[in-house]
Amino acid sequence: MTKLIDSCHRPINYLRISVTDRCNLRCVYCMPPEGIQLLPMTELLTYEEIVTVAAVAADTGINKIRLTGGEPLVRLGFLDLVTKLAQVKEIDDISLTTNGVLLKNYALDLKQAGLNRVNISLDSLDRAKFERITRRDNLDKVLQGIEAAKRAGLNPVKINVVAMRGVNDDEILDFARLTVAEGWHVRFIELMPFVTDACSGGCRGENKDYAQSQFISVREIKERLNILGKLERAKSIAGNGPARYFRLPGAVGTIGFISPVSQHFCANCNRLRLTADGKLRPCLLSDDEIDLRGLLRDSAPQEALRQVIIEAVRMKPRQHHLSQGLMPLKRFMSQVGG
Repeated sequence: MTKLIDSCHRPINYLRISVTDRCNLRCVYCMPPEGIQLLPMTELLTYEEIVTVAAVAADTGINKIRLTGGEPLVRLGFLDLVTKLAQVKEIDDISLTTNGVLLKNYALDLKQAGLNRVNISLDSLDRAKFERITRRDNLDKVLQGIEAAKRAGLNPVKINVVAMRGVNDDEILDFARLTVAEGWHVRFIELMPFVTDACSGGCRGENKDYAQSQFISVREIKERLNILGKLERAKSIAGNGPARYFRLPGAVGTIGFISPVSQHFCANCNRLRLTADGKLRPCLLSDDEIDLRGLLRDSAPQEALRQVIIEAVRMKPRQHHLSQGLMPLKRFMSQVGG
């Protein structure tokens, strides 16, 4: 396995793979209430194509993979994909980001198939508020999925909370207390401006204002947590992401902070993204993409695929440009995989 180094001297070893644009929730920051126009199944990469890309990427320098969506568990045969990826010898870590609704049914099988860890999106502990955010009444299923993941050994189970002013910011302390009472690993994530139901037509200014009105910085979240005690810096728990971890006094669990807007972590970005329809994205917050599906379906040699991966690494920008008001407009978050 060679090493991938981009033009900013960042080592790239992490590939996020979106396996579907389908989702069984309709989160307000992710897609419109009516959903999105779904890609025909023929336009999605097959599992065989995904494994081919993963194997070439692994031979080129990638050793960590995260599977995302949409919601990955809604795609039939997902366990087979995990099993095949686990057989790629250069890959030493396979993780999953899920909304948790179906996780209770699959957690043990996923572990046995070769999945190492799981991140679960959960923005509210209140049933009514959860339904307002996700437009579905599935809180109980998500909580059951969290417990099933713990029992299956998909540890550490990380809980991702997108903090939104006037929406769920009154629950910040509740989530933090669970790191003490239940040993949860909670990560607060700043809301990113993306095409959403507030701006489904690609209207740059309106969407920016919408995101700003609900935005809460990591700094403010930390200030709110002071009432629970002094946060002590904790070692990073297993994973490949940009979170900075802390602990409250007496806590077994951790509190992580991810600040893509107020304190971007672009200088340490180590990832590429593969969309469900086979586009390789060097940056989450840029619309630049390179097509891989066409090469796969033209039976291109592995060297051609390798060169596209190397080109995507070369194209990685130094940083995103949210501060200049530039944001991705071509895809909903559910089409990129976060």
